[in-house]
Amino acid sequence: MKNMLSKNRIRNVIRTVISMAGVFMTTAAVYAAEASSDAAVAAADASVLSAKAFAAAIAIGLAALGGAIGMGMLVSKSADGVARQPEAQSKIQAIMMLGLVFVETAIIYALVIAILIIFVL
Repeated sequence: MKNMLSKNRIRNVIRTVISMAGVFMTTAAVYAAEASSDAAVAAADASVLSAKAFAAAIAIGLAALGGAIGMGMLVSKSADGVARQPEAQSKIQAIMMLGLVFVETAIIYALVIAILIIFVL
């Protein structure tokens, strides 16, 4: 029951972050659509720049949040496995390290995408 409760909390946090991202992106699009004069064009450029910053922050934030949750669960389950079968510690540890590498790689890819959002788009 406790495990399900924490999963529901995690889902609620992720839904909240995604909803907030949608609100920020929608307001940026509305401000960009209202731009018509030269001063408004400058404001629209600033609005697009801020939308890029929000998108990059949300991308890396969600990746870091998901990665941290995944790493925590991975290490927890590995510790449980070692506690149950101490003789299999080396195998469990090798699998855990491989899993941590894959999770960290996904986070680094999110960082690269966030940088691309800021400088390329």
